[in-house]
Amino acid sequence: MENYEAYEAAASAIGAGFMIVYYVICLALAIVMLVAMWKMFVKAGKPGWACIVPFYSQYCLFDIAMGNGWLFLLSFVPCVNFVMAILCYFRLAKAFGRGTGFGFGLVFLTPIFMMILGFGKDEYIGPM
Repeated sequence: MENYEAYEAAASAIGAGFMIVYYVICLALAIVMLVAMWKMFVKAGKPGWACIVPFYSQYCLFDIAMGNGWLFLLSFVPCVNFVMAILCYFRLAKAFGRGTGFGFGLVFLTPIFMMILGFGKDEYIGPM
């Protein structure tokens, strides 16, 4: 019986260690994404701090990508929100002069491609 208690303690410690590492990685990724979105917003002529404010960031993102920020309200409609998010990412790629392939990258690998937009040399063209 004593061995099971030792195994439980060891398993708990290992699990806690993995969770701490996971949370640190997620926090680091979130900070890098925040900085990338800040730079992307500034490139598009929006205030950088707008990426921190919850609903205003969505408004600004839709304004950058589609030219009408109020379309973000469609994000609250079930099933339509999925389509609007994909459409927003493809339009965001076009607004920075990128093609459809980059739009697919934004849909499937959002953190990486947001960093490319934020830290890269892409210039904001405007909504197409």
